[in-house]
Amino acid sequence: MKLNKTHPLYQEDIRNILSLIDSDRLKGKSFLITGATGMVGVMLIDVLMSIDGVMVYAVGRNKAKAQTRLGDHFGNPMFSFIEQDVCQPFCEELKVDYILPMASNTHPLAYSQYPIETMLINIHGAINALNLADKSGATVVYTSTNEVYGNAIANEEFTEDYNGKLNLSNARSCYNESKRSCEALCQSYIAEKGVKVKIARLCRIFGPTMLESDSKASSQFIKKAIAGENIVLKSEGNQYFSYTYVADAVYGLLTVLLNGEIGVAYNVSSEKTNVHLKDFAGLCAKCCGKEVVFDLPSEAERKGFSIAMNAILANQRIKELGFKPIYTMEDAIGRTMEILKP
Repeated sequence: MKLNKTHPLYQEDIRNILSLIDSDRLKGKSFLITGATGMVGVMLIDVLMSIDGVMVYAVGRNKAKAQTRLGDHFGNPMFSFIEQDVCQPFCEELKVDYILPMASNTHPLAYSQYPIETMLINIHGAINALNLADKSGATVVYTSTNEVYGNAIANEEFTEDYNGKLNLSNARSCYNESKRSCEALCQSYIAEKGVKVKIARLCRIFGPTMLESDSKASSQFIKKAIAGENIVLKSEGNQYFSYTYVADAVYGLLTVLLNGEIGVAYNVSSEKTNVHLKDFAGLCAKCCGKEVVFDLPSEAERKGFSIAMNAILANQRIKELGFKPIYTMEDAIGRTMEILKP
């Protein structure tokens, strides 16, 4: 399974994003992006590198991995890879217009096996990005998560001021609680130092830029479908979640960057891709002509699973910025499989 960036559908995704944002406002701007080799980071960089005069500083811990994910940009004078752990401070001489701290463990096995690392990457990564912004005058677009809301109390949608049930009694809370803390840090840097920060709360992202190591259920479904195998569902699949195709997520992120207000959080979601987990599995099975089968999760997998059963993100606020999601669930799954299949 390998991302084919020259595939017509992937190139169409990039053109779709560029057609829906005011890319002229980004010409000549510079970006520092951590988590550059992640699912969202790769497509975001591919979009930005398609805009005249944009300079991208991509941060990652492993240059060899970055070359496999972003190798088409190495050698371009408008692209620079910085091999660095985000837990370390950035060079103070680095001057950029925008900072997007996106480095994070973002899948269940990592939460289960490395909860301390998960927290430290999120918190130190945010602090170092905010400190650089304080010194350079850059605007930070902080990528948060639907998990900051906790678990739904009833079947209501999560608006940006929603507070659900919290469970702090297990290590699985490492991700959501560190992200909540990072949002508080953002607001604190705004209040105390006048740093410019906008917040984009992403939901469950899927798409062709997924990593082979991704253990999220949606990624497992897609990998099984591409391999022509039955789709394995490790629960009853009654969870009802907001998912977002990666191209819509990047489009939403850039909408917040360009049009969002300082200190305001925006849900990045699409009502077109809200779905029950069992239906996501069913769509993947339909695409490959296989069936959905049930299995028990391993102990490590079980510990990393979210216990949420309902997590639908309202998107009225970001729509007021001009965001209009593009893809249906069927289209997004189909595109992902076409781009990734051998």
